[in-house]
Amino acid sequence: MKNKTIIVTGGAGFIGSAFVGQAVARGERVIVLDALTYAGHKENLDWIVGDGGVVGAGDAWKLVEGNICDANLVTQLLQEYNPSAIVDFAAESHVDNSIASPVDFIHTNILGTYNLLEAARAYHNKLNGAEKENFRFVHISTDEVYGSLGETGKFTEESPMQPNSPYSASKAAGDLLCRAWFHTYNFPVIVTNCTNNYGARQFPEKLIPRMITTALAGEKLPIYGDGKNIRDWIHVEDHAQGINLALTKGKLGETYAFGGDAERNNLQVVETICNILDQLRPRADGKSYKEQMSFVPDRLGHDRRYAIDDSKSQRELGFVRKYNFEQGLLDAVQWYLDNTNWCAAVTRLP
Repeated sequence: MKNKTIIVTGGAGFIGSAFVGQAVARGERVIVLDALTYAGHKENLDWIVGDGGVVGAGDAWKLVEGNICDANLVTQLLQEYNPSAIVDFAAESHVDNSIASPVDFIHTNILGTYNLLEAARAYHNKLNGAEKENFRFVHISTDEVYGSLGETGKFTEESPMQPNSPYSASKAAGDLLCRAWFHTYNFPVIVTNCTNNYGARQFPEKLIPRMITTALAGEKLPIYGDGKNIRDWIHVEDHAQGINLALTKGKLGETYAFGGDAERNNLQVVETICNILDQLRPRADGKSYKEQMSFVPDRLGHDRRYAIDDSKSQRELGFVRKYNFEQGLLDAVQWYLDNTNWCAAVTRLP
């Protein structure tokens, strides 16, 4: 729907910025609320073309620096912009960081989600008619809340939650809060869970951009354990489109899962990145980037395999993936090669 206003929390992050770009392209007005911590950056939004074809022009999108735990700020934004939806990407999301410092994840992913739900519920209660009926709160989560899979099978929306890290436990708690607010207060919540994302503007702590940037720096490519941990990979643009389908077509109180149908173990992913770099940016010494691969001790609580069955989203929402993994990964590597200035900007020390 054109001309509607939505608030996107965490919209200056990797997945959030992809969603914001698509929303602006649809003609929607977006208010981005982001704390701009180490993984959220204004540079992730600067590419988005606003009114008149000018980047950042007009009222197409606006960035508000702030934390979802700031109840007064969230309430102020709701009152000022009268949004028809909140799409909640805001989260601490790196497993390694959650192991080293879980308190930040408890604060943002649980207390922050609670704060958003309560502020939005108070706002929703004051709406009337079509505005009240059409308002949506979409909470973005992860497949990691379901724990680890064996060699076969896939997660579905009905899989039991069995989180194994402080990160996934905090996200599971947020999902359950959303469920409770729907069943207790009849608040219009929809939850989405996804597999590993990849694509442009992903912060270099994550596997794919880390391997790209580390390889180009001539450093060792650290691979956890035996490298056989399996993930299902979805392109960020496919995921962002799926979220919009959940927002516009999803049934209240439901959960929708999005996968990439692209299971690869970490070793396969790193080897593919090395092969692409060998073609696009050969090493000066003529050797393969695979020479830089190095196995390191496994991560604590490292889940062995994730994969999602997203047939419900395909069936009920009309979700269709546009990207296959090999072409998408090639495009991602090329993007990082072409955007070294972005990499330098987002990884600068505060």
